[in-house]
Amino acid sequence: MAIDKEIESKILRYHFVEKWRTGTIATQLGIHHSTVDRVLAHAGLPKVERTRRASIIDPYLPFIIDTLREFPTLTAARLYEMSKQRGYPGGKSLFRQRISELRPRKQPEAYLRLKTLPGEQAQVDWGSFGHIQIGEARRPLMAFVMVLSWSRQIFLRFYLNQQMESFLRGHVAAFEAWQGLPKVLLYDNLKSAVLERQGDAIRFHPTLLALSAHYRFEPRPVAVARGNEKGRVERAIRYIRDNFFAGRHWHTLDELNTQAERWCQGVSADRVCPEDRTLTVREAFLQEQVSLLHLPGNPFDTHERQPVRAAKTPYIRFDLNDYSIPHHCVQKSLSVSADLERLQILDGDKCIAEHLRSFGKGEQIEQEGHINALWLEKTHARLHRGQDRLSQASAHAQTLLQLSAERGHVIKTTVRLLNQLLDDYGRDELHVALGEALNHQSPYPAAVQHILECRRDEQHRPPPLAVAVPAKVRHYSVKRARLADYDTLNGVGYATGSEAKNETGDDADD
Repeated sequence: MAIDKEIESKILRYHFVEKWRTGTIATQLGIHHSTVDRVLAHAGLPKVERTRRASIIDPYLPFIIDTLREFPTLTAARLYEMSKQRGYPGGKSLFRQRISELRPRKQPEAYLRLKTLPGEQAQVDWGSFGHIQIGEARRPLMAFVMVLSWSRQIFLRFYLNQQMESFLRGHVAAFEAWQGLPKVLLYDNLKSAVLERQGDAIRFHPTLLALSAHYRFEPRPVAVARGNEKGRVERAIRYIRDNFFAGRHWHTLDELNTQAERWCQGVSADRVCPEDRTLTVREAFLQEQVSLLHLPGNPFDTHERQPVRAAKTPYIRFDLNDYSIPHHCVQKSLSVSADLERLQILDGDKCIAEHLRSFGKGEQIEQEGHINALWLEKTHARLHRGQDRLSQASAHAQTLLQLSAERGHVIKTTVRLLNQLLDDYGRDELHVALGEALNHQSPYPAAVQHILECRRDEQHRPPPLAVAVPAKVRHYSVKRARLADYDTLNGVGYATGSEAKNETGDDADD
């Protein structure tokens, strides 16, 4: 830990001029004596070796040292318990301090600076940059970064996840931005690249192998726990955080990516190239570009493909949102093919719907034609049910409806009004009223209603009660039952009043 220059000068003056001892200097300045020793050692004086006082831990040091030599990662807590079992009487704090001094230190590892040839290698990795709020959705903001190892040219593109499709899109976009690609791409052991690894036996992700076969590059993962092997992309991500992302203002992902593209072509490309400090990254990239592999004639397909299931409503769920489909496709297994802007809903190989993609949450993205078609079908279905109900109630219904339509009346309104009269007066009265309306050549609901009201007044019956009939049973028509039919089923006929009296014996002679 660094100390203040003023304190350092006082230590040197007190020692060389005032001839104070180390303990006196430490007490006067309020610092530890080891700090005074360190300053004097830097000034060229030999380190003062102090006599260590006897400690209660000393008898247990041989056991502790031998145990740490055999088990160097054993925790101080476990060593303390083992020492307690052997009679150690002290507390934990002193024990832990001594263990930290005795624990063997790992020898620091030296690294070689890796050199590459122009066009030979690029390094790839993801960087996390927090989250972005889109509507009701809170999505991660991930940066796909690819760096050419020789020229240090950076490609930067932000995505809302680090799924395989975004991983592929980053590759394709980088290759197109550079108009070429290197022979080797170096990866960390992320799941998008390496599915399984046992030592040198590596099982690559099959989609990554398809991408490498399309562009003719070699995918190569770094050794396990060897992040230094892809230090160029690690430093590039740190450089992006400090030089590009910090303090930047943006509103949409497209705006952020537009700024990232300008930064890669401007500020980032104008820095000094570490491989040749006489060149900028822009100049080094122009030299390296001629050594890159050529692009194939067509880009790799990066569409997301996902099976979906349409339920009872004309929508499918994809990436937290609902998208409309034609109503005749409900209760079917479909599939979605999507890019960052649009998605297609497929029934087999046939496209049944296409929508702009939304990255919000809980939204309903609809095509007006899908919903209108379902509404019309439901409306026509209600109309047909009403006509069927009238036809079951009276043989005159179809004739009256046909004549009413010929005279310009709205068939839907006519059906609705006649069904209401059927609910109010019953099928028998409606049948009679429809017949009279046809005889008078008045095929109108108003005429039928007038006839029904006149018959009601003639029969001195009260007005119909306003009874709300549930919609789900309104289309059913119940015929009036004949009570004699029930007696016929039992083999018994109706008896007159006098016959009934005789049978009961009320008027019989004693």
